[in-house]
Amino acid sequence: MPAPDDTLVLLRRWHAGERAAIDALIARDLPWIRDYVHARLGPLLRARGDTGDYVQGAALAALQYTPRFLTADRQQFRALVGRIVENHLRDAHDHHAAARRHPARERELPNDSVLDLDRSRQAAGQPPSVAARDEQEAWVRLALELLDPPDRQVLRLRQWQGLEFAEIARQLGVAEDAARMRFQRALPKLAQQLVRLRHGSVDAEPQ
Repeated sequence: MPAPDDTLVLLRRWHAGERAAIDALIARDLPWIRDYVHARLGPLLRARGDTGDYVQGAALAALQYTPRFLTADRQQFRALVGRIVENHLRDAHDHHAAARRHPARERELPNDSVLDLDRSRQAAGQPPSVAARDEQEAWVRLALELLDPPDRQVLRLRQWQGLEFAEIARQLGVAEDAARMRFQRALPKLAQQLVRLRHGSVDAEPQ
């Protein structure tokens, strides 16, 4: 008989302040996350360093920064964390991590927002959390973590750092019109990812 899926229990313990719970989650699925990320980063990024050397630290850093969430099971947890870690490593390789994570650049997320990605609990009669402004921002920030790096970058520069398009263009190394167009194309992608998350869907195919 397979062991019971303890993902939800460990996530709840982590959100209650138990550091050992998140360590256990990462240790449990680290081999799968490492293989998933290594396969998806491609030869160019893999050639810059041993992906396995970075995955564990990236997973911990990403989960500590990302809005808190609950998943239905281990498969959904793997799908979500694998995608977040993949993007986190892409940013690190492209030297964007410092700008993205700088505490002075973004408002800290509230500690009372825990996002439940399991539709079955809501369908079974548990209503979704109150749609407060802070919780909505947490949903958006989680959706943002799942976008491709170019889309995440332009949205962060515009929406979270409040930069003008001229400055965004300078940082991206493109023309101002190109920066504006990139932002306009990224917005609907964020909205679509947010809808998928609200329905418990994550863009990955864990085995």
